[in-house]
Amino acid sequence: MKTDKISTENIYGSELYFQKDQGPKNESEYTLIPVKTDYIKPNESYDIIIKCSADLLTNGDFLVISETPISVSQGRLVDESKFKASFLSFLLADVWSKYIWGYLLGPIFRIKSRTIQNLRKLPPEARVHKRVILEHYGLKHALKPASEAGVDLSNVPGTMVSLLPENPNDVAKDIAKKIMHDLKIDVTVMIIDTDASYQLIGKKFTSLPIAVPGIKSDLGIFGYLLGRFGKILGPTPLGVSRPEKLDTMLKIAKLAEEYHENNEKDIKTVYDMENIFEGDITGITIEMLNSVEHTPAIIVRRLF
Repeated sequence: MKTDKISTENIYGSELYFQKDQGPKNESEYTLIPVKTDYIKPNESYDIIIKCSADLLTNGDFLVISETPISVSQGRLVDESKFKASFLSFLLADVWSKYIWGYLLGPIFRIKSRTIQNLRKLPPEARVHKRVILEHYGLKHALKPASEAGVDLSNVPGTMVSLLPENPNDVAKDIAKKIMHDLKIDVTVMIIDTDASYQLIGKKFTSLPIAVPGIKSDLGIFGYLLGRFGKILGPTPLGVSRPEKLDTMLKIAKLAEEYHENNEKDIKTVYDMENIFEGDITGITIEMLNSVEHTPAIIVRRLF
């Protein structure tokens, strides 16, 4: 079987090559270029992404942006220290997620061993986190054992969590419009979430509350369970600046995710934050977050 060769370049000119299986007659080369910025602070304009990508973009590029920096920029943060666990959130965290999924359903459904281990060591703070999910997204999302509703605990200070971005389609269009106006470069902007989309019996879906047209969204635990029997398509596009074929969007999103998975400096989970900052994550400050490298966006370029 022939493979696509995907070239991952950084702004200093070095390259990392890795292979992606493709069909026998679909041999193409992609270049992935990371856009590095300082930490985007709460309510700070996301225009910094445009500024830092200005010298890297060319016509026809995809600018793929992670959802968390957009959410933080929008101030979509919730301080979990202001919430108290309820009886239902206690059951969801300690009984449902930690024990039923960590020891019974997780192995049965063959979820990742890393996820199972994380569920088995859920801290008491998970009870409050479930309460936040219940308040903002409802029971069907709180029933998901982990990564509920795409709410992110990483790359945020202290006891904050970030909700999904508001109107990601509008944000993508705004960024693309600014790039065209300021740089005279025509690009497609896409905002993605690492939570997966799936395909089953020809239907594409996700457990997330929102997704681009063509992906059935807001399924919560039902989407997660159905996904155990379906094909994982990769991360979920939440918004796009112009109409694109869904298969193209999913492919571009997956390439961007693969870059992040191969970048050891990325803070992908709350456990990465614990390792990097060597301590209680509730004490992490914006200054600490600003001290490490951030890659909020990846430019995906197809070479013809």
